[in-house]
Amino acid sequence: MDLAPSLLLVLYCIAIAGCSLVGGLLPNWVQMTHTRTQVAMSLVSGLMLGVAFYHLLPHSVAMLGGPGATDTSVQWLMLGLVTMLLLLRMFHFHQHDFSPEEEHQHEHEAGAHEHSHAAPAHRMSWVGLALGLGVHTLIDGVALGAAMRGELADGASGLVGLGVFLAIFLHKPLDAMSITTLMAAGGWSDRARAASNVLFALLCPLGALLFFHGVDLLGRNGEYLVAAALAFSAGAFICIALSDLLPEVHFHSHDRTKLTLAFLLGLGLAYAIGALEPAGFHLSPP
Repeated sequence: MDLAPSLLLVLYCIAIAGCSLVGGLLPNWVQMTHTRTQVAMSLVSGLMLGVAFYHLLPHSVAMLGGPGATDTSVQWLMLGLVTMLLLLRMFHFHQHDFSPEEEHQHEHEAGAHEHSHAAPAHRMSWVGLALGLGVHTLIDGVALGAAMRGELADGASGLVGLGVFLAIFLHKPLDAMSITTLMAAGGWSDRARAASNVLFALLCPLGALLFFHGVDLLGRNGEYLVAAALAFSAGAFICIALSDLLPEVHFHSHDRTKLTLAFLLGLGLAYAIGALEPAGFHLSPP
């Protein structure tokens, strides 16, 4: 086995875990303002959409090859989208606003919606949030592992995995911050918050490494599973961007120019990464 994708995956996992840990600790260090949170969500939503359409789905089709490859990939994409939608509805996770006072001020000034995250937190409210985000981050890990397995099969230079890595890397701090913030509001100790933060940080690397190394156990079916996982992950990314992140941003009419530019920057970043990939990488089966 070529060691380059394996070593690159390990580096990605270390970076994701480290960034997630920092995100969970940020509430102890700085106040994450409402506007900064919204800009980050806009950027990440654009990046996730771009990664789904420019990287994950085309690469899935290319790996499958032959008649019906597009139909098969789209079926897996829809399964991923519906699965993530059900998770969002079931657990209602992604509590991404950490400055209620500033949010209320903006809503009052803009005459905006009545959507609010300021309800008092129950001591166990974080459990549902952590469970939903835990499943979500395992899916993220599968997406990263599948992207790296695709590189291993195609002899690419690691740039396919880079797009998926960036989408996860920029998103994990917000998720980790959501969990520790809600735990703090529920009166949990620093030790309990730290333990939860560490466990959450390890989930995505665990999912990535297990998928990357475990797919070999399936033999000839492994390549199909990688292609299916890529399309499934594309659907999950699209759902997160369109049904979770962007609606939150859309409700806030203030700073719309700044938020739109951040969204377009995310799309542009995903496209730029795709432009650096080998010519024809998504256009023909390996």
